[in-house]
Amino acid sequence: MRSIHLALLACLLLSACGGVDPDSPEGLRQSLFKQMLKTSEELGGMLRGRIRYDERRFAEGARHLDELASQPWQHFPQVDADQRSTARPEVWQQQAHFQQLADELESATAALLRVATQADVARGDLQAPLQRVESACKTCHESFRAY
Repeated sequence: MRSIHLALLACLLLSACGGVDPDSPEGLRQSLFKQMLKTSEELGGMLRGRIRYDERRFAEGARHLDELASQPWQHFPQVDADQRSTARPEVWQQQAHFQQLADELESATAALLRVATQADVARGDLQAPLQRVESACKTCHESFRAY
């Protein structure tokens, strides 16, 4: 029994050592993507009724999401063969397509921000622009994210 506990403890300790350096390109982009996900989930929660809708807070979230949308791309430098990455090699092999999808996300967040900052915007008017943002994320993940 004691050896099982020691083995489990060793596995737990070893798994904790495999984290990504937060200052590495991968760590920086993961941090940005996590912030984008958190913000997008909050906005979606407001529109889907899981979180109380607040027009001002939604507009602030749309602004934050738009600011974040342009930042991760600089943290995709060429990866050495011995480096581990959660991005697929296609990111570097299909740069034009990757950039196109990044541009589509930035356009979608800008459109969401335009609608969200209009005076007296109806909550229903935010559904389609937020859906375009979510679709842009999903399309890129399907092509380039290694799960």
